[in-house]
Order: sequence, then C-alpha cells, then structure tokens
Amino acid sequence: MLVSNSKIIVIKLGSSTVVDSKGKFKTKWVTSLVKDIKKFGKNKNFVIVSSGAIALGQKYLKIKQKKIKLEMRQAIAAVGQIHLSGEFQKLFDKNKIKSGQILVTPDDTEQRRRALNVKRTFENLFKLNAIPIVNENDTTATSEIKYGDNDRLAARVAQIIGADTLIILSDVDGLYDNTKKKKLIKEVKIIDKNIYSLSDKKINSYGSGGIETKLDAAKICINSGCKMYLANGKVKNPIKNMIKNKIFTCFIPKLSTLDARKKWIISSLNSSGKIYIDMGAAKALANGKSLLAAGITNVSGKFNKGENILIVDQDDNHLARGLSSFSSIEINKIKGMQSSILEKTLGYSTKSEVVHKDDMVKL
Repeated sequence: MLVSNSKIIVIKLGSSTVVDSKGKFKTKWVTSLVKDIKKFGKNKNFVIVSSGAIALGQKYLKIKQKKIKLEMRQAIAAVGQIHLSGEFQKLFDKNKIKSGQILVTPDDTEQRRRALNVKRTFENLFKLNAIPIVNENDTTATSEIKYGDNDRLAARVAQIIGADTLIILSDVDGLYDNTKKKKLIKEVKIIDKNIYSLSDKKINSYGSGGIETKLDAAKICINSGCKMYLANGKVKNPIKNMIKNKIFTCFIPKLSTLDARKKWIISSLNSSGKIYIDMGAAKALANGKSLLAAGITNVSGKFNKGENILIVDQDDNHLARGLSSFSSIEINKIKGMQSSILEKTLGYSTKSEVVHKDDMVKL
C-alpha cells in the first residue's frame, strides 16, 4: 500500500500546489493535506518539503514581474519564508500537530559532516513528535548551487534521513509516455535517456523545476532504496486520493545493499572533478579494487582531498563515484606512478589508494 509499509515519508509540495495564481496561500488545500497526514500518520514520521516562499513574497511586496535577478529573489524569499512557515504553523497547530522549520542549502547535504548534523536534527524533531517543514534557504543559495525547485532537495533529504517514501505533489498526474494518447506511466524501474526524453522542460510562473528535476529526484531515490511517487497535488486530500484512485507514477527503487555512507556518495548532486583511468584500472575497479595512481591518465577540475569526484574511462563513460584521498594538484603530480614512489614524489608520507574501495560506488 502507498504509505502503510513506510515509517518515514517525505512529501514535496510544488509552488503551484501551495500558492494560487494570484500569489495567495492555498489554505483549504493545505488543510486537506494536514488532515491526510493526521489520518494516515499513526506510527509514522512525516516531513514536508515546500516551495512557495518567493511566490508569497512577491504577493506581499506587490511585485508582479516574473524575471527577477537572483539578488532580488533572495530578498523576496526572505520576506516570503516568514509567511510560508507561519501559514503552515497555523494549520498544524489548529490540528494539534507540532511542527518545526528547517532551512537547508546544498552545502548542508553535499558535505558529509553537515549532512550528518542535518540527519540528527530530523531525528530529534521526530522524537519531539514534530513534523519538519523544509525549504531551501533561498536567501543564501546562488544560481550555481541551487537544487532546482526543491525536487532534488526533497530526494536528498529523503536519502539522508533514510526515508522509505518520497511523494512529489505537482500539477501533473505523473509521467506520461510520448504517444499521441499521452498514456500515464504507472511504474518506472530504470531512469535512462528514454525516460529523460519524456521531460517537457515546462515550468510554471513560480517554480524553477519541471519534469526533468523530478526525474533527477527519482534517480536519487532509486539509488538510495527509497520509493518515489509523482502525483497530482491539485486535488484536495491528495494522499487519500492517491490511495483511492491510484493515479500516479511510481519509481521503484533498487534493492540497495549500500551502507548510508555509500548512499550519500552515489546520491551527490554534483562532482568536483573527474579522474580519467586506463583499461587496466577500469578492470580493477570492476573487480572491486581501489583506484591507484598507476591507472590514472588524467584529471580535470580543481578539488581538495575528501571531495566527491567521478571516475571515468578514456571515452568519458562514468564508471564510479567516490571520495578522493588526494587533491587534484597532487593527482596531477602522481598520475601513472607506482605506489612505491608516491612518498618520494610528493615529499611526505601518504596512503597508496587515490580512491579507496570503501569510499567508492560503481555506477
């Protein structure tokens, strides 16, 4: 069943589900969602990831234009965030449900130590029987480090806290095929180029996502062992409606045997650089070995020790993702060298593995 077997459920609300075309908070609709959570939430922990801060801020400040510079959007978000959290708190209080606000930036999920701190905050809110209401901290995020309409943020949060289910409520019933009849796809098990080709690139006036960012989110969930549903959020009592009518697209996760650390590695939003390797090293990686300097032919990008990088072959095919034990500057010095001469080359004692097998996930 949709939520009966889930212990932790993340619900992502798109801007169009929370704010109407006039920039007003959809009190009646959100109230119906809160009642769904109360009805189906026994012995479960819910998390709300909500967009809408900028839309509410525009309404309050009487700003009508759609194309707004980043710096101004951040200021508008600062205003809207107060209104958004206030509206949610009023509705949860009315239904005798505790809530708390968490503002997150990509640094909070992409840096391992900070991600663990985020996880502990969620766990403590669960102990307090409070529902976390999450949003990207638009006031500090830049265009280069934004998630993308909170879809990937919701998936990354789901992965970090070990959620069983992510429900993305948007303005569509799910993912449609490319036939003339536009048939709803009920299940997706593999996200490849064919699935991405179904993305319509469409965005609404407030959101910055579209189907493509939802597929990005689904990919994170599939690799993390978390089931994801894409469903219509325009109807009242959306969870009840999903259970009753079964109108949605379900993205089926892999049976993940990865530990939490490796799930975090493979779900990383971006890589800091690439390490190119030869055929011999590629075979060694396929057999579960660590990456040594001898098999490295080139490196691109600038990164420090401990950062997330991609390991690729000479044709740029992605082979693995992992945490580098060396900086890009160091790798450029030792690439192609045998492990026995690394210390002499660098001038200090070091480990032999450039990326240890325990810090690597094959793609």
